[in-house]
Amino acid sequence: MQIVSISSLKGGVGKSSVALGLASAAMDDGHRALVVDLDPHADATTGLGAVASSSADAGSVLNGRVARSGARAAAVPSAWIEREHAAARDTGRTSSARLDVLPGSSSSSRLDRSTFRGKDLDRLSRSLEGLDTDYDLVLVDCPPNLNALTRLAWAASDKVLTVAEPSLFSVAGAQRTMTAIGQFETSSKRAVPSASVLVNKVAEDDPEHQHRVAELQELFGALLVSQVIPDRPVWHRAQGAAWPIHRWPGADAADMAARFTSILRGLLD
Repeated sequence: MQIVSISSLKGGVGKSSVALGLASAAMDDGHRALVVDLDPHADATTGLGAVASSSADAGSVLNGRVARSGARAAAVPSAWIEREHAAARDTGRTSSARLDVLPGSSSSSRLDRSTFRGKDLDRLSRSLEGLDTDYDLVLVDCPPNLNALTRLAWAASDKVLTVAEPSLFSVAGAQRTMTAIGQFETSSKRAVPSASVLVNKVAEDDPEHQHRVAELQELFGALLVSQVIPDRPVWHRAQGAAWPIHRWPGADAADMAARFTSILRGLLD
């Protein structure tokens, strides 16, 4: 089971949107995936059409208000996978895919307190123990800042994907994020095996955006994901409908879907 955190220390770069695109690619590729929504805004939960059951969510699991197997008990199916399986039944197909959600909520922000201790960094790791029989992939949508929840995610992750957009402030934010990951490894004595940067919201005909993409390439070299995510109306429409991009009609949607599939497969290589 691979655990990938989607992270940014700057809001507004489309971090949760990238998490949704990767979740769509995972479902399309037949993965058994769990999306852990650590962002108290819970946008990924909303986009996946997931509803927490009996107030069991990411916050209650991490705060110890659910049994030790809480992540398994609190995870709920996404609306995406329910529609996927229904469509498969209607056409006589079978689908091995699984896409569950550990829903986000404002209660998770209670972990971000002054009494947070080093041993608390393992809370997410412990919550995910034993889930490798249920899932082969866990996607963690982090909050857009360096708080306790982000550090929990980094401590549990095999890979961290930092999301940036092609703007001056976001380039600086990506640098801060990658520096923070290095500092986290030193201070916590926990290794983050792999970290990379993905550029989102690229206007393909904007010279300023092309300049910033080149700047990111110069800064991060091989750590920059070669595939970029363009800013296209179809992407906004699919998200507005809470629909996986791999199931949205049209050539633009197919191109966006192919990009996310390529990114996911690159992460899992």
